[in-house]
Amino acid sequence: MARMKMTKMQGMKGMGVVAIAMLAQPVYAQQIDPNNTVPQTAATLPAAKTASGAAVVASADPRATAAGQEMLRAGGSAADAAIATMLALSVVEPQSSGIGGGGFFVYNDASTGTTGTIDGREKAPASATPNLFMGADGKPIPFVQAYPGGKSVGVPGNIRLAAMAHKKWGKLKWQALFQPAIRLAEQGYVTNAWTAAAIAMNAKTIAEQPATRALYFRDGKPIGEGVTIHNPALGKLLRDIADKGPDAFYTGSNAQAIVDAVGKASVNPAVMTLDDLKSYQAVDREAVCTSYRQYKLCGMGPPSSGATTVFQIMGMLEGYDMKAMGKDSPMSWHLIGEAMQLAYADRAKYLGDPGFVDVPVKGLLDKSYIASRAHLISPLRALGTYEAGTPPGAKPRTAAPPGEVSGTTHFVASDKAGNLASMTSTIEGIFGSQLVANGVVLNNEMTDFTFAPEEKGAPVANRVEPGKRPLSSMAPTIVYGPDGKPILAVGSAGGKRIIMHVTKTLVGVLDFGMPASEAIALPNIFYDKDGLQMENSPLGNSLAPRISAFGQKVRVIDLGSKLTTAERTASGWTGAADPRSQGNALAQ
Repeated sequence: MARMKMTKMQGMKGMGVVAIAMLAQPVYAQQIDPNNTVPQTAATLPAAKTASGAAVVASADPRATAAGQEMLRAGGSAADAAIATMLALSVVEPQSSGIGGGGFFVYNDASTGTTGTIDGREKAPASATPNLFMGADGKPIPFVQAYPGGKSVGVPGNIRLAAMAHKKWGKLKWQALFQPAIRLAEQGYVTNAWTAAAIAMNAKTIAEQPATRALYFRDGKPIGEGVTIHNPALGKLLRDIADKGPDAFYTGSNAQAIVDAVGKASVNPAVMTLDDLKSYQAVDREAVCTSYRQYKLCGMGPPSSGATTVFQIMGMLEGYDMKAMGKDSPMSWHLIGEAMQLAYADRAKYLGDPGFVDVPVKGLLDKSYIASRAHLISPLRALGTYEAGTPPGAKPRTAAPPGEVSGTTHFVASDKAGNLASMTSTIEGIFGSQLVANGVVLNNEMTDFTFAPEEKGAPVANRVEPGKRPLSSMAPTIVYGPDGKPILAVGSAGGKRIIMHVTKTLVGVLDFGMPASEAIALPNIFYDKDGLQMENSPLGNSLAPRISAFGQKVRVIDLGSKLTTAERTASGWTGAADPRSQGNALAQ
């Protein structure tokens, strides 16, 4: 059958699902493997944890969600609730996020009708060089050698981000935002299954760092589920920041504690100076926005690759009647997979810190350019080879896929005034660098840089440089309806897979017509050098063999996520937390 292409993004648009199925019948009529070689699961995912009301908050930990709810009940804004949630997560989710790391903050300001974004991404210290992660043999060192210790620690950004967000959009006093986190740190919190599993997984590296071992070991053994942890050092630091402002984190005794932890680490000691910390600033950046059907999508620009890559994928799907095909169609997921791999090819070549490299954001999101990329996609057969394109305004560049591991967290908050916050926060890997300073787990974000500074003799966009922010996949997103009002906030954890967790949720809501709480539970999808990856879920298992009939290998594996959403409904807001996580949603 001749390969089909779209013309001006219209090729398949408007075609009914029956017509599409007839065209593709010889390709994907294959049923589920009769030999049962694809893993099966017995039950569906549990329902997402939801709450509805005039205002909502959702996060990956109920105690952090409660901190956000406390701010809403006190008359705080969505920004206040999000900041309090982030601070509480610093205590109860130390393996994934916190004030020892950084994040991206996307906010709908109801009073002005505008979308604001704040870049609190970590920065490389002044001592960092392009060869930071290169071995004596001239080759990149393995990740397992790079992440523990001081070499992987970037200058944390979350407290400066919080201060900027509070100044712009906060209603409550700064001190009030810290009270739930202070109580959790000082009065203690009980380890849940996720934290206990993370401690056990990293027991060897944690044991090598005295301050970290003191927090997360008891009687020489890793702490298990149900054990109460007190973190008085973190409680004191949070009190200092609450009373004295963000400088209490970036100067004085806490700054010295971070410098010492990095410089005196038992493995990979490195140089971070007091000036590195004192000079750090969050950046108020312009939101990256695009149209999708009748909707407006807004997110975080570089050094996040989230918005550009998510929006490219969505743009390539816009010419297809995804609604008619629906969530159960293998063609829907084949198209998502093809658009994904083309967009990620552009990501690997062009994205980086805009303070150091020219990032052609407008070119990457140019509708004509996206149409040209969509022309490469056949609805009937996998392309097989996925190369970067040449967006308008792009300078010659060498592609070099960056590394990124699946840590991180996401949370959302809305308030009665119509403000909406979507924030992704991270320390990168599980327990970051494995270092603790003043009770704070320090990030390993430096390993988000591309280890090899050159590829084929040319510098790569995401190479290490002093003062530079590493590329990220974090994709906090806000969607606006035809009336111009926000209808959805979404984001996730998951390293490079974050982009796809967000994308499939957007497709579920905007195309398949699902409530966000149900779209969250759609199977996650990603790829590697061997082909597509579908989540080990009932729908993923059903789809995988039928998608493979399009000419690409498909493996069914576990693809966890920590999605959270806030969705506007006729009666108010509904918050939802990923059923794969231990999170929840609460309403005011």
